Amino acid sequence: MKENMVCWFEIPVTDMDRAISFYNAVFKIEVQAQNFGGTIMGWFPFAEGKPGASGSLIQNDAYEPSEKKGSLVYFSSEDVNIELNRVEAAGGSVVQPKTQISPEIGYMGLFIDSEGNRIALHSRA
Repeated sequence: MKENMVCWFEIPVTDMDRAISFYNAVFKIEVQAQNFGGTIMGWFPFAEGKPGASGSLIQNDAYEPSEKKGSLVYFSSEDVNIELNRVEAAGGSVVQPKTQISPEIGYMGLFIDSEGNRIALHSRA
């Protein structure tokens, strides 16, 4: 295999403005939204040539947020607590605080975003 298997992800939203505000506040980024004939996508920043997949928020009737069903997206972090500490003020809820997976793998945490999606964080420290 020449590349990592995951190349793109989409996180369903019901209110794009609310979701953009949430992710901008938690990750200190600027999500850019565009409308593609009724499907609204809010792209996460992407750095060409750096490791990791890119993705977007997506608003379309065919997508439904879920905190218990479907895949779980992990966002990389320097320290999981940085983003977890911003979640509640941005309109989400923390469901699992920073927890060590193992000394070799690092830490993870889980939160529910403003749209009702279960999202994970991972850090080495």
